[in-house]
Amino acid sequence: MVASPLTAMNGERAVVFFFVFRVLSSLPLSLLPHALSLSLLSVFSLFVEIRADGCLSLFKTRPGASSGIMLGAVTLPTMMLSKLIQLSRAFSLQQIEIGELEHMTMQFWAASACCCGVLIFLSILMWRASYNKNPHFSCSVWDAKFSLSCVILFSVVCCISLATISHTGFNTALKLLWLLCHGFAAVKLIQHLLNTFPCCASIGEALLLTSGLVLYFGDMLACTISKVCRLLVSPELVSIRYGIKRSEIGIIIQGVLLGLLIFSAVFKFVIHLWEYFWRADNSESRQNKEIRRSLIFFASLGFNMIVVAPSWMMIVLDFDVHPILWIFQFVLSEPLKRLSLCIYWLGLIYASVLRFYNISKNSKIERILLRKYYHLLAVSMFLPALIYQVWRIWPLGQLVHQFMSAFTDHRDSDILIVSHFSLLLGCALPIWMSSGFNDRPLIPFAGILSLGIGDTMASMVGHKYGVLRWSKTGKKTIEGTAAGIVSVLAACSVLLPLLASTGYILTQHWFPLLIAVTTSGLLEAYTAQLDNAFIPLVFYSLLCL
Repeated sequence: MVASPLTAMNGERAVVFFFVFRVLSSLPLSLLPHALSLSLLSVFSLFVEIRADGCLSLFKTRPGASSGIMLGAVTLPTMMLSKLIQLSRAFSLQQIEIGELEHMTMQFWAASACCCGVLIFLSILMWRASYNKNPHFSCSVWDAKFSLSCVILFSVVCCISLATISHTGFNTALKLLWLLCHGFAAVKLIQHLLNTFPCCASIGEALLLTSGLVLYFGDMLACTISKVCRLLVSPELVSIRYGIKRSEIGIIIQGVLLGLLIFSAVFKFVIHLWEYFWRADNSESRQNKEIRRSLIFFASLGFNMIVVAPSWMMIVLDFDVHPILWIFQFVLSEPLKRLSLCIYWLGLIYASVLRFYNISKNSKIERILLRKYYHLLAVSMFLPALIYQVWRIWPLGQLVHQFMSAFTDHRDSDILIVSHFSLLLGCALPIWMSSGFNDRPLIPFAGILSLGIGDTMASMVGHKYGVLRWSKTGKKTIEGTAAGIVSVLAACSVLLPLLASTGYILTQHWFPLLIAVTTSGLLEAYTAQLDNAFIPLVFYSLLCL
């Protein structure tokens, strides 16, 4: 039975639709194909989410969370489209080159291809379940026709858009193949994540993580291929979409992530190899085995971080020295600001671990309030830097795990603790994304404002004084949401004059800012997904407009 639009529209979906509509209403006419594709993706994801509401047994998802498919499917493409709108303003003012605009266009279509591929995969799963006459599923001919129509229209619009930035049909075909690879990789990765880490994430959360990882490492792969081709072939024959200027810091961040990804695979392989040849030795004590594993861990980590990752960095960018030495030179080039900031971070982390871990063990303060310590810590760490421009491994692994576990909640599991790391990424991603052209001064602060201030105040006020709840089943209160919105606006009223005093030309208007703050606040109130991951990206996207 097909649900009516009114019964299908809950609070989270309404906020997501308004978020998408706000971005689409700011698009220039040159980005009309992108608007059509995002509209199709939103409708398709809503359709899949409605069909999947009673089908969560397809995967072992996080208990108590809705599927979140629509929010997970539209967040990253909408954020890329917002960034594309911002770069279009820069291109019209001749402040960036066409290559950067084309690169962001490919990023938008790659993110959309990842999400569309996963949606097609979920639709096929539901269709197969219906075909096998599972009583929990229902699928009709109309469902199949609707899904196929969305996919075909999306593909046609994608081809038209890519053709406008291609000089030859051959380039268009290569780009379509590249997007197809993104979609296929996203499908394989989300299967792996949901099967490897059961009950750790909803489908929407896994979709956001999957599309982000595929997009990020796909960009690294394309950058590598482009660089190698420029070394082996004539530079004129290489597409310029990955030939944009990249900073040393950006390459180092990407290289570190690449090294960590390779490290996990290498460490697992070495451990299996070691245990295969020495499996007959049962007389060895448990502590000696842990020490041996730890030595392998640190040796593998050091090799990847000192040799493998820097080698990739030096291939894609011409460093004058080893990237690790470049980091030291970068820090010591301005010791008063950068070195003192590093010392401040270390001192803050050390004091926080000692002080708040003891509080978490002995205090009767509820866990939801103790968790907001992490939000305040993130503000203390990121804010000064912005204004100035886990494993259980012996001997410290168990201590770190105990400290992290002291601040977990129902969204974390025994297998994987995600909320702490998603908070750090939520604060850091807007900073990374705002590098280069930026005509909106509050964009780098999107994570700090929405999580460190807004979410913290909403939880504290809502828990202490909240009476009116947004829904009968939820715990979020109207008083908490109002406190979060007001606190973010108050922080902006202090931050904007501070930025102006440093010489920053302000272009942030208050009415769009009010819409951005209110939308992200309502999303925090309604969503059952991991808000540390979604709210900063939504807030960032709206601030770009």
